[in-house]
Amino acid sequence: MCSVAATEQNLCLNENTHCGERMKLTSEKLPKNPFYTSISQYAANNQKLLQWKKQKTDHYNHANLVDKALQLLRERIRRGDSLAYFLRGQLYFEEGWYEEALEQFEEIKEKDHQATYQLGVMYYDGLGTTADSEKGVEYMKKIIDSSCPKARHLKFAAAYNLGRAYYEGKGVKRSDAEAERLWLFAADNGNPKASVKAQSILGLYYSTKEPQELEKAFFWHSEACGNGNLESQGALGLMYFYGQGIRQDTDAALQCLRAAAERGNVYAQGILVEYYYKMKFFTKCVTFSKRIADYDEVHDIPMIARVTDCLPEFIIRGMAMSSFYHARCLQLGLGVTKDEAKAKHYYSKACRLNPALADELHSLLIRQRI
Repeated sequence: MCSVAATEQNLCLNENTHCGERMKLTSEKLPKNPFYTSISQYAANNQKLLQWKKQKTDHYNHANLVDKALQLLRERIRRGDSLAYFLRGQLYFEEGWYEEALEQFEEIKEKDHQATYQLGVMYYDGLGTTADSEKGVEYMKKIIDSSCPKARHLKFAAAYNLGRAYYEGKGVKRSDAEAERLWLFAADNGNPKASVKAQSILGLYYSTKEPQELEKAFFWHSEACGNGNLESQGALGLMYFYGQGIRQDTDAALQCLRAAAERGNVYAQGILVEYYYKMKFFTKCVTFSKRIADYDEVHDIPMIARVTDCLPEFIIRGMAMSSFYHARCLQLGLGVTKDEAKAKHYYSKACRLNPALADELHSLLIRQRI
């Protein structure tokens, strides 16, 4: 492989970026309850709430719907429905009313394992309260150690979160070995009912640790992708592209990347932008890159991360790649009218988003490889 290809491989595959920098992880969302996963399922057994769900017309805005849901939950609480307490707290949580959610979950934590789980996430991440990683760890351990059948569906996710704590060294002494052990437990040999997030993170972990274990990385990304994980679908595309942990297969790579991009994986979108540029599909590159490069840095990144469950650092990476290549097309007039001022704007955005990546791409540009 020529030197520039090796450089580009390093740009794309080392998803964790540079100089031994560690992954920036996020907590796992509350797992589905086998009894009731959400207000939607709860509604099926509560006709008034079900009727409200069916009345989503233009007459109601989101605030009206939330208010109506809270009224119905208050009525269920008044009648002694214990589940309604948790669902009210969860509604607060999903609306971003973290202080109200924290208060509700604290009130019922001794009776509801899901509330305990959410408290673990909130204290660890500092949602609605000052971050207290030790307290977050304590709640996750409580879930893992519980013998109650109602906590069973939470154990894999709690193990993933506890593994994250050991990986980050927050609330516990840092230990990659313990993080790996917990993630392997949480991943449960690829069980789709276990922690799919742990399966994906194992793929990232094995591809970025030293020394790399790329066959293991490919295995875990394959398991996670098969279970619907969007991050791993894009990662598989990269591994096929460069023959890492698997035989090189450009067709399989593009299939994975395009499918991931269509589902909202911004990093996969950024890789495709680069591919279109290198293949001289400039019109396609410009059209595709502009949409990604125009994402709002402040508001869109957390929103995309929440919806896709992709790690924010990879979303940022995809945006930075798209911004850089869009700028290059504008600078040279490739697939678009030449515009130096707009090119400067997008170069600047790439530098703001990911200075290290922008610097590497700029090095390729200076050597006339871009």
